[in-house]
Amino acid sequence: MFSVTVRDHIMIAHSFRGEVFGPAQRLHGATFLVDATFRREQLDDDNIVVDIGLATQELGAVVSELNYRNLDNEPDFAGVNTSTEFLAKVIADRLAERILKGALGEGARGIAALSVTLHESHVAWASYERAL
Repeated sequence: MFSVTVRDHIMIAHSFRGEVFGPAQRLHGATFLVDATFRREQLDDDNIVVDIGLATQELGAVVSELNYRNLDNEPDFAGVNTSTEFLAKVIADRLAERILKGALGEGARGIAALSVTLHESHVAWASYERAL
């Protein structure tokens, strides 16, 4: 399996519901490094997994929808604990939609899987992987 990873970052604010979250139940900020990894069995006709420029651009577009937002105030996330794991899935699903619509080029239609990793710090991160 071949893979290509591109990176961006987001800065958000949010709070959690539930005792398991301790002090994170209060409003707090988070900055995440966001890695999106595209995987495929065979390279495309140009011998690439995906156009890195387009992948970077589309990841940037997806994270810009979340960047500098208080997620507690976003209608899409009403009543939802926007955990790192949950946000990795949101970003992966939004990228998958863009791939399927052709935003990453026709060659990207051969991508078999996509994973998104959000790094909370140098010692903790969470990922979500999905097939296309």
